[in-house]
Amino acid sequence: MKADFQDHLKALPQAPGGNYPLGTPFVRALAHGSMSVELFAPATSQLGQDIQQPHTQDELYVVQRGRSGFWLDGERCEVQTGDVLFVPAGAPHRFEDFSQDFVTWVVFYGPQEGEPT
Repeated sequence: MKADFQDHLKALPQAPGGNYPLGTPFVRALAHGSMSVELFAPATSQLGQDIQQPHTQDELYVVQRGRSGFWLDGERCEVQTGDVLFVPAGAPHRFEDFSQDFVTWVVFYGPQEGEPT
């Protein structure tokens, strides 16, 4: 399986829906078993903020392009191209003050409610 960054980026934003009246800022790229991969570009929603909610699976973010602040469960750090982030299932998190070109791969995996620690 292969996910082409440029092809998926051109597909953003996806159609409006749910909390994204101007376009959905992510697109599914791959899926197999419990794993799914999305490309996420929050600026494409035109909301000016990341409104995602905690997810039921563990996640990895691989920053493909740009820079952003990243807030995870009360702590904030700066992220940029090449950084990898881990978010445990159920943890509140979001990207803040992201550049217009900020794009990240999101990998969801494992059982619902996350892997045991």
